[in-house]
Amino acid sequence: MQRTNKFNKVYAWQLATIFLGFIVFGISENIKGPAIPRIQFDFNLNEEQLGSLLSLNALGYLIACSFTAVLVRKWGIKAASILAFASMLISGVFIFVSHTYSLFAASYFLMYIGNGMLEIALAILGARIFVKNTGTMMNLSHAFYGLSSTVAPLVATGVMSVQLFGLTLDWRGMYLVMLALALLPILTALRSSFPGDDLPSESRLPFKELVRDPALWWMVLILSFGVVSELAVGGWLVNFLEKAYHWSTVKASGMLSIFFLLFAIARLLLGPVTDRIGFTFSLIIFSGFSAICTFVAIVGGEQWSFLFAAAGIGIAMIYPTVMAFIAKRYPRGSDTAITFTVTLMGLGSVIGNYVIGFIIEMVKKLYGEGDSVGLLRGLQAGYGFIGLCALLCAVCGCILYWYLKKRGELI
Repeated sequence: MQRTNKFNKVYAWQLATIFLGFIVFGISENIKGPAIPRIQFDFNLNEEQLGSLLSLNALGYLIACSFTAVLVRKWGIKAASILAFASMLISGVFIFVSHTYSLFAASYFLMYIGNGMLEIALAILGARIFVKNTGTMMNLSHAFYGLSSTVAPLVATGVMSVQLFGLTLDWRGMYLVMLALALLPILTALRSSFPGDDLPSESRLPFKELVRDPALWWMVLILSFGVVSELAVGGWLVNFLEKAYHWSTVKASGMLSIFFLLFAIARLLLGPVTDRIGFTFSLIIFSGFSAICTFVAIVGGEQWSFLFAAAGIGIAMIYPTVMAFIAKRYPRGSDTAITFTVTLMGLGSVIGNYVIGFIIEMVKKLYGEGDSVGLLRGLQAGYGFIGLCALLCAVCGCILYWYLKKRGELI
């Protein structure tokens, strides 16, 4: 009985760290929606420069993904997780004091270093801990990302208007307050112990064997297209609705929150579906649904804008389902497979954000810089790229399904 209680207590601290980690991750990723128009105004950035800023941050994310696995092997998953949270906490302080663009860009870059480290750490933790009902538990843990992402834009909008000692917090103070929440998972991680760090090197699946598997490369493409489609919404939806349809920041942030509410509900409720119908088939169905919603919303105009939010139902399932697939297919090499897949996915994010900004600016120039129709068409074209990524995700899923079915290896 005492042993069972001890096990439950250990597992409870592990779950608390993972769930709080995803909450902080969702907040840090998605408070930028309402902040970006103000950052753009304060530093006088055009859309292409804004896309370049987001791509630079995605590069920091990519760099962190590439070295986090080394830290996990040398120091353990616990230390790597705490370091990730601490870097986000520190970046909030630096963002608060940044009044030059160079200092702000460096501080923002540091935040994405922390995000990249946390991405790998949480994925490894999930793969090690969720050995039963993997799809359900992966989606449940990632649902906390969706829940925090749901409230993050509205809370961020509210915090930016808070006055303290006669001064308005604005977007700098908002980042400080929201990123300070990283202290909570630091405390739970300190109380936790995590499995897998003592696995002998000879028991791990060799890297060369992993990269020879075509299924892993298709997973890289699926995850890259899926995550570009997911993360781009947080960075561009508010901007799109404000400039294309002249929505207020509060109304546009509300639509982003609905996107993440549906995103969270999908992960809470649809995880068992992925276990039942299979991870590969799930990727095709859900990414295809997201692509259809996005394209119909763009073509249909403002009256169909609710479909931008509905797309969250489909795109929500991509990342956790890929992680569940990797945990099942590579039980002895999940750490390496996750690091490899997520690092290459980060490269896709770098390119994706830049491409969106470039497309918007290119189409605007075709119509003329001051043309309001040109701005609308540019925003539609840029957001159309997000839908295209979801569609390509579904196409790659179909190819992977065919490849695995032919070999009798469907998961």
